[in-house]
Amino acid sequence: MILRLAFRSLLARRLTVALTILSIGLSVGLFLGVEKIRTGARASFADTISDTDLIVGARSGSVQLLLYSVFRIGNATNNVTWKSYQDIAARPEVDWIVPMSLGDSHKGFRVMGTTAAFFDRYRYRGGRGLEIAQGAVLGDLYDAVIGADVAATLGYAPGDPIVVAHGLASFLSHDDQPFRVAGVLAKTGTPVDRTVIIDLEAITAIHVDWGSGARTQGPGTPADKIRAMDLTPDAITAALVGVKSRLKIFTLQRWINDYAQEPLLAVLPGVALQELWAIVGVAGTALIAVSGMVVVTALLGMTAMILSGLDARRREMAIFRAMGARPGVILGMLVLEAMLCAALGAGLGLAFVYGGLAIGRPMIDAAWGLWLPLDPPGAAELVVLVAVIGAAGLASLIPAIRAYRLSLADGMMVKI
Repeated sequence: MILRLAFRSLLARRLTVALTILSIGLSVGLFLGVEKIRTGARASFADTISDTDLIVGARSGSVQLLLYSVFRIGNATNNVTWKSYQDIAARPEVDWIVPMSLGDSHKGFRVMGTTAAFFDRYRYRGGRGLEIAQGAVLGDLYDAVIGADVAATLGYAPGDPIVVAHGLASFLSHDDQPFRVAGVLAKTGTPVDRTVIIDLEAITAIHVDWGSGARTQGPGTPADKIRAMDLTPDAITAALVGVKSRLKIFTLQRWINDYAQEPLLAVLPGVALQELWAIVGVAGTALIAVSGMVVVTALLGMTAMILSGLDARRREMAIFRAMGARPGVILGMLVLEAMLCAALGAGLGLAFVYGGLAIGRPMIDAAWGLWLPLDPPGAAELVVLVAVIGAAGLASLIPAIRAYRLSLADGMMVKI
């Protein structure tokens, strides 16, 4: 009976109730949407690099090593000598190893020297490999493969020339040895999108006539002579390592960290990513808090709606009382009305989130490389919905108790 009364009462005030349900739906949708994006961002963040067992660089901190080797942020404290790289590559535990040399740039984008193995071994998002959207991979000493963001920002296409700048913020450039765009990588949503990739030996080639951070005096070495040189680097910035057996990861890590010839550091990417997320994830927590406040505001608006409507409904309440309805029925009806509004609003919010995901997920992935899974509502989401409905019931107790205390005489009184 109370449910029927509450439902008919809501229908009688359908416009106001519809706006309240929409308000709750938008706030719940915002809250769940932010949580979906936050968890999706965390998953994409954790999947920036996968299927790599160790990252090796000069001894510093694990987060710093991860930042400059994977995210291209900051600089290495030191380089790793080529001899040390070869010693690591020769270890029986090592299945594959990919060197990386960083330090130069092109119009604000990092330039990375590596080998062709990088295109085969680099994995992201649970094992996805790099794909060439246009052109081909490195085939010549002066070829360059650029990320999707580099191509989109600078308008590059295969065949266009590229001049590498010396350092990250330098007015000096290696214009005597220009590169050619050989290929453009498909969008990955990783720092690879903002990277210019050239051959590891090309890093040595463009620095043949350089010393102490500046170009040496005199005529430059012709490109044909440079091609004939031994361009094996003296040092690299970092290396990605894969082991033959996961059981050997910690053995190899300990050996690298105790390497006697120079101070090195080997970190597990997953562990370092968790440390980094603990720092940057504070912003996501703040967004959740703001979204929670939006939900609270919507519930307060619903409470205000019920309170403001009580004066107009005093005669209605008095009639119910005159017909024998107990005060508890009046209280229960108002609480049930609020919970019905919250339930409909929560359902609408859930529909907003999953409808938006179904439509916008491919566009979000293409634009930002952020993959948001379209999974059925989990336990956490159901808890949020139940909490919203329960909070609506609690919030409605204030107007419900007030209605409960209205006397029959006050309700029937005609105001002049």
